[in-house]
Amino acid sequence: MPIKIPSDLPAYTVLTREGVMVMDEDQAARQDIRALRIALLNLMPKKIQTEIQFSRLIGATPLQIELSLIRMSDHLTRNTAAEHMEEFYRPFAEVEATGEKFDGLIITGAPIEHLPFEEVTYWDELTRVFDWAKTHVHSTFGVCWGGMAMINYLHGVPKHMLEAKLFGIYPLKNLDRASPYLRGFSDACTIPVSRWTEIRQADLDKVEGLRTLLADAVTGPCLVEDPANRALYIFNHFEYDSDTLKQEYDRDVSSGEPIEVPVNYYPNNDPSQPPTNRWRSHAHLLYGNWINQIYQTTPFDLDAIGA
Repeated sequence: MPIKIPSDLPAYTVLTREGVMVMDEDQAARQDIRALRIALLNLMPKKIQTEIQFSRLIGATPLQIELSLIRMSDHLTRNTAAEHMEEFYRPFAEVEATGEKFDGLIITGAPIEHLPFEEVTYWDELTRVFDWAKTHVHSTFGVCWGGMAMINYLHGVPKHMLEAKLFGIYPLKNLDRASPYLRGFSDACTIPVSRWTEIRQADLDKVEGLRTLLADAVTGPCLVEDPANRALYIFNHFEYDSDTLKQEYDRDVSSGEPIEVPVNYYPNNDPSQPPTNRWRSHAHLLYGNWINQIYQTTPFDLDAIGA
Protein backbone atom coordinates (compact mmCIF):
# COMPACT_ATOMS: atom_id res chain seq x y z
CA MET A 1 0.00 0.00 0.00
CA PRO A 2 1.17 3.57 -0.61
CA ILE A 3 1.52 6.65 1.55
CA LYS A 4 -1.36 9.13 1.31
CA ILE A 5 -0.20 12.71 0.84
CA PRO A 6 -1.62 15.70 -1.08
CA SER A 7 -0.91 15.43 -4.80
CA ASP A 8 0.49 18.98 -4.85
CA LEU A 9 2.95 18.37 -2.00
CA PRO A 10 6.48 18.41 -3.50
CA ALA A 11 7.17 15.00 -1.97
CA TYR A 12 4.41 13.49 -4.16
CA THR A 13 6.30 14.20 -7.39
CA VAL A 14 9.72 13.23 -5.99
CA LEU A 15 8.54 9.92 -4.51
CA THR A 16 6.53 9.02 -7.62
CA ARG A 17 9.65 9.54 -9.72
CA GLU A 18 11.59 7.26 -7.33
CA GLY A 19 8.99 4.50 -7.62
CA VAL A 20 7.53 4.91 -4.11
CA MET A 21 3.79 4.24 -4.15
CA VAL A 22 1.83 7.38 -3.29
CA MET A 23 -1.88 8.23 -3.47
CA ASP A 24 -4.05 11.27 -2.99
CA GLU A 25 -7.28 11.62 -1.00
CA ASP A 26 -9.57 10.44 -3.81
CA GLN A 27 -7.59 7.26 -4.43
CA ALA A 28 -7.37 6.47 -0.72
CA ALA A 29 -11.13 6.86 -0.27
CA ARG A 30 -11.73 3.97 -2.70
CA GLN A 31 -9.92 1.55 -0.36
CA ASP A 32 -12.14 0.30 2.45
CA ILE A 33 -9.42 0.09 5.12
CA ARG A 34 -8.20 2.24 8.00
CA ALA A 35 -4.93 3.89 7.11
CA LEU A 36 -2.33 4.32 9.83
CA ARG A 37 -2.27 7.97 10.85
CA ILE A 38 1.32 9.19 11.17
CA ALA A 39 2.13 12.79 12.11
CA LEU A 40 5.42 14.53 11.35
CA LEU A 41 6.35 17.40 13.67
CA ASN A 42 8.90 19.06 11.40
CA LEU A 43 11.42 21.22 13.27
CA MET A 44 14.06 21.25 10.53
CA PRO A 45 14.75 24.44 8.52
CA LYS A 46 14.51 22.70 5.15
CA LYS A 47 10.94 21.50 5.56
CA ILE A 48 10.44 20.07 2.08
CA GLN A 49 13.67 18.06 2.13
CA THR A 50 12.71 16.58 5.51
CA GLU A 51 9.17 15.78 4.35
CA ILE A 52 10.57 13.81 1.43
CA GLN A 53 13.12 11.94 3.54
CA PHE A 54 10.61 10.65 6.08
CA SER A 55 7.82 10.09 3.55
CA ARG A 56 10.20 7.90 1.56
CA LEU A 57 10.87 5.67 4.56
CA ILE A 58 7.40 5.31 6.03
CA GLY A 59 5.82 5.01 2.58
CA ALA A 60 7.81 1.92 1.63
CA THR A 61 5.77 -0.58 3.68
CA PRO A 62 2.78 -2.66 2.49
CA LEU A 63 0.45 -0.57 4.70
CA GLN A 64 -1.52 2.53 3.78
CA ILE A 65 -0.12 5.55 5.63
CA GLU A 66 -1.88 8.89 6.04
CA LEU A 67 0.73 11.56 6.73
CA SER A 68 -0.11 14.76 8.62
CA LEU A 69 2.38 17.65 8.78
CA ILE A 70 2.57 19.66 12.01
CA ARG A 71 4.57 22.75 12.99
CA MET A 72 5.15 24.73 16.15
CA SER A 73 2.32 27.23 16.48
CA ASP A 74 4.20 30.52 16.84
CA HIS A 75 7.57 29.67 15.30
CA LEU A 76 8.03 31.05 11.78
CA THR A 77 10.50 29.33 9.46
CA ARG A 78 12.81 31.45 7.31
CA ASN A 79 13.85 28.65 4.95
CA THR A 80 10.51 27.45 3.56
CA ALA A 81 7.93 29.52 1.69
CA ALA A 82 5.07 30.77 3.84
CA GLU A 83 2.63 29.54 1.17
CA HIS A 84 3.92 25.99 1.58
CA MET A 85 3.58 26.13 5.36
CA GLU A 86 0.10 27.59 5.14
CA GLU A 87 -1.15 25.00 2.65
CA PHE A 88 0.32 21.80 4.08
CA TYR A 89 1.03 22.34 7.80
CA ARG A 90 -1.19 22.72 10.82
CA PRO A 91 0.00 24.39 14.03
CA PHE A 92 0.22 22.04 16.99
CA ALA A 93 -2.22 24.18 18.98
CA GLU A 94 -4.90 23.45 16.37
CA VAL A 95 -4.19 19.71 16.42
CA GLU A 96 -4.22 19.72 20.22
CA ALA A 97 -7.55 21.54 20.32
CA THR A 98 -9.28 19.03 18.05
CA GLY A 99 -8.41 16.10 20.33
CA GLU A 100 -7.54 13.93 17.35
CA LYS A 101 -5.25 10.95 17.79
CA PHE A 102 -2.46 9.35 15.77
CA ASP A 103 -0.97 5.90 15.46
CA GLY A 104 2.53 7.36 15.18
CA LEU A 105 4.40 10.63 15.60
CA ILE A 106 7.87 11.56 14.32
CA ILE A 107 9.57 14.55 15.98
CA THR A 108 12.51 15.68 13.86
CA GLY A 109 15.80 17.20 14.84
CA ALA A 110 16.55 20.92 14.85
CA PRO A 111 19.82 22.87 14.41
CA ILE A 112 19.65 24.42 17.90
CA GLU A 113 21.62 21.90 19.91
CA HIS A 114 24.01 24.56 21.27
CA LEU A 115 21.10 26.06 23.25
CA PRO A 116 19.97 24.76 26.63
CA PHE A 117 16.55 23.16 26.13
CA GLU A 118 14.80 25.79 28.26
CA GLU A 119 16.16 28.61 26.07
CA VAL A 120 14.57 27.29 22.88
CA THR A 121 11.80 29.72 21.95
CA TYR A 122 9.18 27.00 21.51
CA TRP A 123 10.28 24.79 24.43
CA ASP A 124 7.07 25.26 26.44
CA GLU A 125 4.92 24.21 23.50
CA LEU A 126 7.22 21.30 22.67
CA THR A 127 6.87 19.95 26.20
CA ARG A 128 3.11 20.11 25.67
CA VAL A 129 3.67 17.92 22.60
CA PHE A 130 5.55 15.38 24.72
CA ASP A 131 2.74 15.28 27.30
CA TRP A 132 0.02 15.22 24.64
CA ALA A 133 1.70 12.27 22.89
CA LYS A 134 1.23 10.10 25.98
CA THR A 135 -2.54 10.15 25.53
CA HIS A 136 -2.97 10.93 21.83
CA VAL A 137 -0.22 8.95 20.07
CA HIS A 138 0.33 5.21 20.07
CA SER A 139 4.08 5.34 19.27
CA THR A 140 6.45 8.32 19.14
CA PHE A 141 9.82 8.48 17.35
CA GLY A 142 12.16 11.30 18.43
CA VAL A 143 14.99 11.97 15.98
CA CYS A 144 18.38 13.56 16.84
CA TRP A 145 17.69 16.81 18.77
CA GLY A 146 14.00 15.87 18.94
CA GLY A 147 14.93 12.60 20.62
CA MET A 148 17.39 14.30 22.97
CA ALA A 149 14.76 16.87 23.95
CA MET A 150 12.11 14.24 24.60
CA ILE A 151 14.33 11.94 26.66
CA ASN A 152 15.52 14.94 28.65
CA TYR A 153 11.99 16.11 29.42
CA LEU A 154 10.60 12.68 30.26
CA HIS A 155 13.60 11.24 32.10
CA GLY A 156 16.01 14.06 32.90
CA VAL A 157 18.74 12.58 30.65
CA PRO A 158 21.15 15.46 29.86
CA LYS A 159 22.83 16.24 26.56
CA HIS A 160 26.55 17.00 26.66
CA MET A 161 28.48 19.33 24.35
CA LEU A 162 31.30 17.75 22.34
CA GLU A 163 34.73 19.29 21.82
CA ALA A 164 34.41 18.74 18.07
CA LYS A 165 31.50 18.02 15.77
CA LEU A 166 30.75 14.35 15.06
CA PHE A 167 30.38 14.47 11.30
CA GLY A 168 30.42 11.54 8.90
CA ILE A 169 29.40 7.90 8.53
CA TYR A 170 29.97 5.83 11.65
CA PRO A 171 29.55 2.14 12.47
CA LEU A 172 26.88 0.85 14.84
CA LYS A 173 26.68 -2.39 16.78
CA ASN A 174 23.40 -4.30 17.05
CA LEU A 175 22.90 -4.76 20.80
CA ASP A 176 19.55 -6.55 20.71
CA ARG A 177 19.05 -8.93 17.80
CA ALA A 178 15.69 -10.01 19.25
CA SER A 179 14.21 -6.50 19.17
CA PRO A 180 11.30 -6.24 16.74
CA TYR A 181 12.65 -2.83 15.72
CA LEU A 182 15.90 -4.44 14.52
CA ARG A 183 14.30 -7.32 12.63
CA GLY A 184 16.49 -8.02 9.59
CA PHE A 185 19.40 -5.90 10.86
CA SER A 186 22.97 -7.06 10.44
CA ASP A 187 25.21 -7.40 13.49
CA ALA A 188 26.74 -4.09 12.40
CA CYS A 189 25.60 -1.22 10.19
CA THR A 190 26.51 2.39 9.42
CA ILE A 191 24.65 5.67 9.89
CA PRO A 192 25.15 9.38 9.10
CA VAL A 193 26.04 11.49 12.14
CA SER A 194 26.04 15.30 12.29
CA ARG A 195 25.91 16.82 15.79
CA TRP A 196 27.75 18.83 18.42
CA THR A 197 26.14 17.09 21.38
CA GLU A 198 25.82 13.56 22.74
CA ILE A 199 23.75 11.39 25.03
CA ARG A 200 25.86 9.18 27.29
CA GLN A 201 25.15 5.57 28.14
CA ALA A 202 26.03 6.18 31.80
CA ASP A 203 23.11 8.62 32.04
CA LEU A 204 20.75 6.21 30.31
CA ASP A 205 21.74 3.44 32.73
CA LYS A 206 20.36 5.50 35.61
CA VAL A 207 16.84 5.33 34.15
CA GLU A 208 14.95 2.11 34.70
CA GLY A 209 13.35 0.68 31.58
CA LEU A 210 15.37 2.41 28.86
CA ARG A 211 17.00 -0.04 26.44
CA THR A 212 19.83 0.86 24.06
CA LEU A 213 19.41 -1.05 20.80
CA LEU A 214 22.16 0.43 18.59
CA ALA A 215 25.40 2.04 19.76
CA ASP A 216 29.05 2.70 18.94
CA ALA A 217 32.09 3.32 21.13
CA VAL A 218 32.84 6.63 19.36
CA THR A 219 29.38 8.09 18.83
CA GLY A 220 27.73 6.49 21.87
CA PRO A 221 24.13 5.27 22.08
CA CYS A 222 22.16 5.74 18.88
CA LEU A 223 18.77 4.03 19.18
CA VAL A 224 17.00 3.81 22.54
CA GLU A 225 13.65 2.20 23.32
CA ASP A 226 11.38 3.64 26.01
CA PRO A 227 8.56 1.10 26.48
CA ALA A 228 6.87 3.01 29.30
CA ASN A 229 6.22 5.96 26.96
CA ARG A 230 5.79 3.87 23.80
CA ALA A 231 8.71 5.77 22.30
CA LEU A 232 11.95 5.38 20.38
CA TYR A 233 14.80 7.90 20.38
CA ILE A 234 17.45 7.96 17.66
CA PHE A 235 20.31 10.44 17.92
CA ASN A 236 21.66 10.08 14.36
CA HIS A 237 20.18 10.26 10.87
CA PHE A 238 19.16 7.12 8.98
CA GLU A 239 16.74 9.34 7.02
CA TYR A 240 19.50 11.39 5.37
CA ASP A 241 19.84 11.39 1.59
CA SER A 242 23.12 10.35 -0.02
CA ASP A 243 24.19 13.98 -0.40
CA THR A 244 22.86 15.53 2.85
CA LEU A 245 26.26 15.54 4.56
CA LYS A 246 27.78 16.89 1.34
CA GLN A 247 25.31 19.78 1.40
CA GLU A 248 26.34 20.59 4.98
CA TYR A 249 30.03 20.34 4.13
CA ASP A 250 29.76 22.46 0.96
CA ARG A 251 27.70 25.08 2.83
CA ASP A 252 30.31 25.48 5.56
CA VAL A 253 33.21 25.53 3.08
CA SER A 254 31.47 28.23 1.03
CA SER A 255 30.80 30.37 4.10
CA GLY A 256 34.33 29.97 5.44
CA GLU A 257 33.23 28.05 8.52
CA PRO A 258 35.83 25.62 9.96
CA ILE A 259 34.72 22.14 8.94
CA GLU A 260 36.43 18.77 8.61
CA VAL A 261 35.75 16.40 5.72
CA PRO A 262 32.97 14.01 6.85
CA VAL A 263 34.48 10.79 8.24
CA ASN A 264 34.12 7.63 6.08
CA TYR A 265 31.86 9.48 3.64
CA TYR A 266 33.69 10.28 0.40
CA PRO A 267 35.63 7.59 -1.49
CA ASN A 268 39.30 7.92 -0.50
CA ASN A 269 38.25 10.88 1.68
CA ASP A 270 38.09 12.97 -1.51
CA PRO A 271 35.27 15.58 -1.53
CA SER A 272 35.46 15.76 -5.32
CA GLN A 273 34.09 12.20 -5.50
CA PRO A 274 30.36 11.45 -5.14
CA PRO A 275 29.57 9.88 -1.74
CA THR A 276 28.38 6.28 -1.52
CA ASN A 277 25.18 5.50 0.41
CA ARG A 278 25.82 2.59 2.82
CA TRP A 279 22.88 3.09 5.20
CA ARG A 280 19.79 3.11 2.95
CA SER A 281 18.78 -0.53 3.49
CA HIS A 282 18.96 -0.30 7.30
CA ALA A 283 17.03 2.98 7.20
CA HIS A 284 14.15 1.26 5.43
CA LEU A 285 14.38 -1.70 7.80
CA LEU A 286 14.16 0.44 10.93
CA TYR A 287 11.25 2.62 9.85
CA GLY A 288 9.49 -0.34 8.25
CA ASN A 289 9.84 -2.27 11.51
CA TRP A 290 8.50 0.71 13.45
CA ILE A 291 5.46 0.98 11.18
CA ASN A 292 4.90 -2.78 11.45
CA GLN A 293 5.01 -2.64 15.26
CA ILE A 294 2.46 0.16 15.21
CA TYR A 295 0.22 -1.87 12.93
CA GLN A 296 0.51 -4.94 15.15
CA THR A 297 -0.28 -3.12 18.41
CA THR A 298 -2.35 0.01 17.75
CA PRO A 299 -6.10 -0.11 18.49
CA PHE A 300 -8.38 -0.27 15.48
CA ASP A 301 -10.52 2.40 17.14
CA LEU A 302 -8.44 5.57 17.16
CA ASP A 303 -10.35 6.84 20.19
CA ALA A 304 -8.85 3.97 22.23
CA ILE A 305 -5.31 5.25 21.75
CA GLY A 306 -3.89 6.38 25.08
CA ALA A 307 -6.86 5.05 27.04
